[in-house]
Amino acid sequence: MISIVKASITDVQAIIDLAKVSFVESHHTSASKEVMDSYIKKSFTKEAIQGELNDSNNLFYIIYYKGKAAGFSKIILDSKHPNINLRKVTKLERIYLLEEFHNLKLGYQLFQFNVELSQKNNEKGMWLFVWEENSKAINFYKKIGFTIIGSHDFFLSPTHSNPNHQMLLEY
Repeated sequence: MISIVKASITDVQAIIDLAKVSFVESHHTSASKEVMDSYIKKSFTKEAIQGELNDSNNLFYIIYYKGKAAGFSKIILDSKHPNINLRKVTKLERIYLLEEFHNLKLGYQLFQFNVELSQKNNEKGMWLFVWEENSKAINFYKKIGFTIIGSHDFFLSPTHSNPNHQMLLEY
């Protein structure tokens, strides 16, 4: 019923489709429609996603529910950050889940999968950025042990940024 599969170059369109919908579902109130459309048009192109998938530092996984792609994650192992003193730490760059699947706890299962993968690679923790107004995501991360350790401005365009929390989970 539920499967998590490592994404390959053949999954480009599935990732694009998931990213476009889930990004808008989570962030549509954070900027004007024009800014959102421009960001999506630039960030979730075939070329951009292919480039990310071809980078061996990026690990993408797609979660399926009853054969349908429900979301995906992207982590980067050994991704240092100046705010973090751990020697080996994973960056959770994306965990996107379509709204229609939120009540099935698939996001938690995908997250746990990534934590286990990180731990198998001898990482000491995981960090991420999350939009300060995404209370649902912040509460999710706090509930599983993340703490806020800093802040970051996430630029959707040259003239629009969203304030983000930087959060850390130590293992």
